Amino acid sequence: MTTWLITGCSTGLGRALAQAVVAHGHNVIATARNLDKLDGIGQAHPEQVLFAELDVTDTSQVPSAVGAGIDRFGAIDVLVNNAGYGYRAAVEEGDDDDVRQLFATHLFGAVSMIKAVLPQMRRRGSGTIVNLSSIGARLTPAGSGYYAAVKSAIEGLNGALRREVEPLGITAMVVEPGGFRTDFAGRSLAQSRTVIEDYAETAGARRKENDNTDGTQPGDPAKGAQAIITAVESGEAPELLVIGRDAVDNYRRVLTAQLASLEKWRDLSEQTGFDDGR
Repeated sequence: MTTWLITGCSTGLGRALAQAVVAHGHNVIATARNLDKLDGIGQAHPEQVLFAELDVTDTSQVPSAVGAGIDRFGAIDVLVNNAGYGYRAAVEEGDDDDVRQLFATHLFGAVSMIKAVLPQMRRRGSGTIVNLSSIGARLTPAGSGYYAAVKSAIEGLNGALRREVEPLGITAMVVEPGGFRTDFAGRSLAQSRTVIEDYAETAGARRKENDNTDGTQPGDPAKGAQAIITAVESGEAPELLVIGRDAVDNYRRVLTAQLASLEKWRDLSEQTGFDDGR
């Protein structure tokens, strides 16, 4: 039996993962800003569940949630940084305060959680950290520049973290989901108050009032949760786990295009060294 701390369990993939962890016989510290939203998680096995109020941007709540979990279950074996929301705006339209809050939640909130759980993982010489990203970090669609940027940042952080903690018996993994049938494109999607008509056909086409994808996404959150658990329990969690057929197809397409571009410009790229034969 292991203990998982999962942020953002009120809806979507986080809630599905909390339910699946309990079903697998593990303990879960399920967190959300509003505890009322956690009703029903692990209802049949209350001894395996601890609910903790947590806004990951609140530096006083982070150690409190982690400490409560350790007091209840003895240790935290798996941290899942899932808390977050979508944000859409053309780069020029992005509201500064909104962008700062986006980074505070997705990046700095995750960093706070990582720093809070790592000491006890280091003492035990084991543990897994799972950071939720998005295929959007790879696709960088118009209107999602800030969201893609913050998810790219967490992926860069995770890569370095993995290399730092692997010698200590700890691993770190990024999960890149495609479209899953959650609230992401509905209630959990924010957007800029500023609207510039010149972007109507690009970023504007993906604003909430023009987007009809909510409720039609191909991914099943319950199956996504099972995939994450399988990867963590494999003992060889990958640095990057892409989940969703759409995400895999898009990832392959982007990689193919990037490789083609690299080869096209290779001669120019390689002409930048000193002409001394080295």
